[in-house]
Amino acid sequence: MSQISNIMNFNEHFVENKEYEAYLTSRYPDKKMLIITCMDTRLVELLPKAMNFKNGDVKIIKNAGAVISQPFGSVMRSVMVALYELDADEVIVVGHYDCGMASLNSERMIQSIKDRGVSDEVLSTLENSGIKLTKWLRGFNNVEEAVLRSVELIKRHPLLPPNIPVHGMIIDPATGALKLVTDGYEQLNS
Repeated sequence: MSQISNIMNFNEHFVENKEYEAYLTSRYPDKKMLIITCMDTRLVELLPKAMNFKNGDVKIIKNAGAVISQPFGSVMRSVMVALYELDADEVIVVGHYDCGMASLNSERMIQSIKDRGVSDEVLSTLENSGIKLTKWLRGFNNVEEAVLRSVELIKRHPLLPPNIPVHGMIIDPATGALKLVTDGYEQLNS
């Protein structure tokens, strides 16, 4: 049986048994917070438990490394939607130790892209169109610096309301221990 068949079979029973009722909430975050974090599998359940969040408490955006690379990309659009349309009034960027983005090697990834069937012609067309894959597929060397860069990008965004605290944290994916990298409340009060 395929993974999709397993999911669909499980879902049918989930709905029939009304198991969804335990998760009913509104689309507005009860704690009025937005979390930007990594898509790492170790954080799926650990991060909400370590931060004392339950379903309905916060908005969560996940991507590779909790990195915001473009001020007008889809992650920042989601930040703006959360702040202006969904009543969030605080942002926390949460990176983590032992992140795959810290060891991301763009040359190795490009070779993997080729190995999985993307032609040299496609890669050449992208490069000739101004898309520098080695830059786009770059990771980071230091998780704390990466968190601070994302926090700064949010804080300096021209559409960010002036009274929004933007915090930075790092979580240990083994223990759930949190390290506060930058306190957004201090930034607002200075």
